[in-house]
Amino acid sequence: MTIMAAISQSTAILLERARQAGFTTEELLDIVAANDESRLERAATEHFTYEDWISYAKEHGEPLEQAIREGYRLTFNTVNGLKWWLRYKYDIVAEEDYEVGDGRFNGLKLNAAQIVELKQVIARNWVVIDEAENGPDGSVQNRVIDVAVRAKLTEA
Repeated sequence: MTIMAAISQSTAILLERARQAGFTTEELLDIVAANDESRLERAATEHFTYEDWISYAKEHGEPLEQAIREGYRLTFNTVNGLKWWLRYKYDIVAEEDYEVGDGRFNGLKLNAAQIVELKQVIARNWVVIDEAENGPDGSVQNRVIDVAVRAKLTEA
């Protein structure tokens, strides 16, 4: 069993933003190996720039190459950070595609693979509440989930 790379929320947001901007896994790995963040300029936004993306990951011991190649788990999520991550990862927007409450996201509609991925990625201070909506033939048509901050962390 492979241990998932643990990375910060901001590192993950920038990674997913770069993917949304069209960068492939191979291109991202090449950029990291070359330590050339300038090539990510087209992925930068008003709120997210890549100036220190690679150096931050190195400085904080984040295995960026492994995260790009194999996936990752977030070390911590804030409400706003998770909203940005969902936007760049799944192209869903808060208050349009789901509702944001006090420490909760209600009514996220994701497919089964996305729900599995979300459960693996989000930080342990969050929990996914999964409900299936069955169609007339009994098959699962849509998956609606809520994501909430856990009230208390337990030792795992």
